[in-house]
Amino acid sequence: MNGRRDPLLIISAILLIIGGLNWLLVAFGINIVEAIFGAVATSILTKLIYILVGLAAIYMLYPLYQWLTAPAERPIIR
Repeated sequence: MNGRRDPLLIISAILLIIGGLNWLLVAFGINIVEAIFGAVATSILTKLIYILVGLAAIYMLYPLYQWLTAPAERPIIR
């Protein structure tokens, strides 16, 4: 790794956190995205946000795969 952070990875992680928190609130009957931008049936912006969160989840599959298949780092025992 070269020490640089991928901006798309950071944006995807933020979108996934927002989406996860929204789903948590949906479980309690509160949908923040729809409250701010309108119902899905009438608001294109709400649909766009849901699409972006879904695309972020798909984008994060590869870094997750890389992380899960990377060799485990072992501590140096002296």
